[in-house]
Amino acid sequence: EKWGRDDIENIAREVEGKTPEEVIEYSAVFWERCNELQDIEKIMAQIERGEARIQRRISIKKALDTKIGRYKAPFHQLRISYGTNKGKNYTEEEDRFLICMLHKLGFDKENVYDELRQCIRNSPQFRFDWFLKSRTAMELQRRCNTLITLIERENMELEEKEKAEKKKRGPKPSLTQKRKLDGTPDGRGRKKKLKL
Repeated sequence: EKWGRDDIENIAREVEGKTPEEVIEYSAVFWERCNELQDIEKIMAQIERGEARIQRRISIKKALDTKIGRYKAPFHQLRISYGTNKGKNYTEEEDRFLICMLHKLGFDKENVYDELRQCIRNSPQFRFDWFLKSRTAMELQRRCNTLITLIERENMELEEKEKAEKKKRGPKPSLTQKRKLDGTPDGRGRKKKLKL
């Protein structure tokens, strides 16, 4: 559930009292004979839920990497396209800081929102911002999830736009195609001279 069915190395590290070889052996036997178990549906559902969470984390990390990668100085330049649901409570500067710090700290860490809260409290730019300093880790997590959704939507729109532009441009014509388009054999706009 935590590591997925294929990450046996991390599973072996987590299982106490067993060597990595024993865990690999057990895993092979488990997957061969898993259909003999009574509650296999429940176990498989749990594993698939865990794998879906892992995939979600990977896609969020990729979205954050893409967004941050567009800017040289993301702490100052990063822009978030809110659409119609900006909200009244958080400023763009606060949102920018949240996203950049979340990316810097590592989105998939276990207690990242507690660390984020501590970074806000230690940051000189928010020393008088009581609203942001008084947010709990859960409230920061909720806001970051909203911002991540906005970033994913923005990334999808940009990808679709790029695909549409590539489609519109189409493949570049080769030299012989250009000559044919020109209507002349040498492609210079004049007919070829005949040698007598």
